Amino acid sequence: MFAGAIIFADPPLTAVQMLWVNLIMDTFAALALATEPPSDALLDRAPQSRFEKIVNPIMWRNIIGQGVYQILVLLMMLFFGQSLYSLPFLQSDPFYVD
Repeated sequence: MFAGAIIFADPPLTAVQMLWVNLIMDTFAALALATEPPSDALLDRAPQSRFEKIVNPIMWRNIIGQGVYQILVLLMMLFFGQSLYSLPFLQSDPFYVD
């Protein structure tokens, strides 16, 4: 959204569309956590130190790598999507209809 708003005059998604995306994504994340089976092994673990890091270096690598990958794919779709998928629209057409 940030890159699209900076590069183009109109944002790629409206505020309502962003709310729908967040609603769908949050629903699937909540379902993934809610359907995880309970485990008694969690009760046997020792407590963690309050100074211990929550996100370890491997997780940072995965987060940054996934973010870079998604940004590259989305920018490629923004700039080359019309030619890749042979879509019939002009560059002057808006992203959405008011």
